[in-house]
Amino acid sequence: MSRSDRPVRPRVVVLDYGSGNLRSAQRALQRAGADAEVSADPDAALNAGGLVVPGVGAFAACMAGLRSAGGDVIIAKRLARSRPVLGICVGMQVLFAEGVEHGERTAGCGQWPGVVDRLTAPVLPHMGWNTVRAPADSLLFAGIGPQTRFYFVHSYAALALPVPPDTAGTRTPPLVSWATHGEPFVAAVEHGPLCATQFHPEKSGDAGAALLSNWLESLR
Repeated sequence: MSRSDRPVRPRVVVLDYGSGNLRSAQRALQRAGADAEVSADPDAALNAGGLVVPGVGAFAACMAGLRSAGGDVIIAKRLARSRPVLGICVGMQVLFAEGVEHGERTAGCGQWPGVVDRLTAPVLPHMGWNTVRAPADSLLFAGIGPQTRFYFVHSYAALALPVPPDTAGTRTPPLVSWATHGEPFVAAVEHGPLCATQFHPEKSGDAGAALLSNWLESLR
C-alpha cells in the first residue's frame, strides 16, 4: 500500500483543562485509529477534526477548570461550526445546564437542558460494568450488541434530557441511551456534532474501542 492509499487518521485533541484521565483517553483514541494529542492550546482544540472533553471528579471543579482554560467557549465555537465534540464521564455532565452537589448548584455549559444530580441507589459510586440501552439508529453503538457492557465510575448523572417543544419542526432531537443503577440515567447522548458518554470508553476494552472507532468514522 502506498502512502497515499493509507487511510487518513482523524486528528483529535484531548482537551487538557486540568482534569485527569487524559493519557488513557489519548491512548484509546490512538488504538481506535486517531492521530490523537493532549493539548491545552485553544487553536489546536478549535481546529482539530475532533475534540474530546474528558472529566473526573466533581462537577463544580471540572467546570471551574474548563472555564479557566476557555474550554466552554471552545466547545461552543466548535458546535457553532458543526465540528465534532465528544464528552466523557464528567466531561459529559458539564454539557448539561447545571449540576447539583451537596445542595450547591453549578452552571454547566448549557448545551443540553437538564440537571446532573446524585443517583438514588443502594451502593454509590456506581463502579463497574453495565449494559446500555441504545436507540436502534444510534451511530455510536452501531454493531455493538445490547448485552455489551461498558465501564462506569460515578455517583452523579443526568436523570433526564428534557427536549423543548419543536413547534417549527426544524430541530432534530438528541438520541439518548440509558443505563440503570438504582434508577435509570442518561448513559450517552448523540446530537449532531455533539456526543457524550457517562461511561469510560477508554476503560471499556473492546466495547469502548468499537464505540470510539464509530465516533472516529463520523470525523472522516
